[in-house]
Amino acid sequence: MIRIGCAVWAYPGWIGDLFPPGTRSSEFLKLYSRQLTTVEGNTTFYATPSPATVARWVAETPASFRFCCKLPREVSHAGPLAEKLSQARAFVERMQGLGERCGPFFLQLPPGYSPARRADLERFVAGWPREVELAIEVRHPDWYLPVAEAPLMELLERYRIGRVIMDVRPIRNPNDPGGVLLNDARERKPDVPLRPLRSRGPTLVRYIGHPDLARNAPFLDEWAARIAEWVATDSNIYLFMHCPDETQSPHLCRQIAARLRGLGAPVTAAGDRSPEAPEQLGLFG
Repeated sequence: MIRIGCAVWAYPGWIGDLFPPGTRSSEFLKLYSRQLTTVEGNTTFYATPSPATVARWVAETPASFRFCCKLPREVSHAGPLAEKLSQARAFVERMQGLGERCGPFFLQLPPGYSPARRADLERFVAGWPREVELAIEVRHPDWYLPVAEAPLMELLERYRIGRVIMDVRPIRNPNDPGGVLLNDARERKPDVPLRPLRSRGPTLVRYIGHPDLARNAPFLDEWAARIAEWVATDSNIYLFMHCPDETQSPHLCRQIAARLRGLGAPVTAAGDRSPEAPEQLGLFG
């Protein structure tokens, strides 16, 4: 099935759109998980939740919901990966408290982590628990050169690790002067080419949308066609919609979901219902 979600679940700007008017912050996760069935767990990059917090996340979400937890920065951004294997395993053990709600883990490598460190990456994935799904995002531009990309894909394939696919094209048009939000996103997001390559691991797509929603139409059409084709042989697809203006992210979810539904794809998240009343939550009901 295709799961669609955002980078976060607790965004006050969604009140009146994704969340009903008057929603309290303590209700965000519960209501988010009734409309979207996955989230890119950026919160775990900054802090590992306590067992009590993990238990609360379970209590507030349906069994079909999936957290795709980002590995802590103490693992991914603090020196050689192989030296952090014990910390990575401890993090995995903590998040196993999510049970069936635990989706693929997400390792985001820092921009300075180049193919010169491939041996370190291989030692890390070789020590990663085989029964736990993982996807990796590379940001250094040299990983996108054929001489490095082919060995990377062979490594991921061998260990059944997914490659996180990032699409920054909507915010990279050189003829678009942008604004404060767009220019900030250009500073923070890596300027890398789209490489829609998959391995035998989970498929995670991160789409960085333009805040002018109309400009996303050709990219969303392209992605809907691609994913509708992929789903025939891939039952493990996660699609995360980002936007420099976070208030627009649920709208991007709705737009890609509508396109996928139109192509007959089995979408399980996002949609187009009004949040006027709690019983109307569930964008795919």
